[in-house]
Amino acid sequence: MQVDQLTQQMSSAENLHPIFDRVLPRAEKEARLGQRGRVIWLFGLSGSGKSTLAIALERRLHAEGFATQLLDGDNVRTGLNRGLGFSEADRTENIRRIAEVAKLHAQAGLVTLCSFITPLRAQRALAREILGADDLLPVYVKADFATCARRDPKGLYAKAAAGGVGQFTGKDSAFEEPGEHEANTLVIDTEAAAPEACLALLHAAVSPRIQL
Repeated sequence: MQVDQLTQQMSSAENLHPIFDRVLPRAEKEARLGQRGRVIWLFGLSGSGKSTLAIALERRLHAEGFATQLLDGDNVRTGLNRGLGFSEADRTENIRRIAEVAKLHAQAGLVTLCSFITPLRAQRALAREILGADDLLPVYVKADFATCARRDPKGLYAKAAAGGVGQFTGKDSAFEEPGEHEANTLVIDTEAAAPEACLALLHAAVSPRIQL
C-alpha cells in the first residue's frame, strides 16, 4: 500500500478519537497564569505598522507579567507555512493554519498576537469562525497604499513596482477594508496618530480582555 493511501486511511474521520474532554481544562491553565487566553489579530497592508505594534504590545504585556506568543507572517512562512505561496487559495490556507494554532494557544491561556495582512473579508471571517468571537479581537492597522509605499520598510513596494514581486497586495491582489459584518474591529490609523498613541490605544483595548 502506498504511503499516501495509508495516511489517508488513518486520518479519516472514523479513525480519529479526540480527547478534548479529558485534557486539563482551559480554566485551570488560565488560573495558573492569572490571565485570560485571547487572540489579538492585527491585519492591514504591508508596511501599515502591524508587526511594529505587535512587537511593542508584546513587550509591554510581558513587562506587566502576562504570558504571550507572537505569530508574524514572515516568521511563520519560514517554518510552518513555508510550502505555501501567495495565491488566494494559499493565503486562505495560511490564515486557516494560523487561526488553528492561535486557538491552541488561547486554550492554553496565552495571549497570542497575530500579525498578518489577511486581505480578504472571507479570510477574516474564517479566522473568526475558528477562534470564536469571545476569544478574538480583530485590529485593522490602517494606512493607505501610498503611505505604505513611502514607508516601504522591507523594500517590497519598490520591488513590486519594478515587477519583482507578484500578487502584491494592494497592487496585483485586493485588500478589502473591514465590512459591515466586522463592526467589532478595532481600527488603529497609523497615518493619523504617532506610534506611542497607537500603542496606547491598542493596549487600552487589550488589557481588560485579558484580565482574569
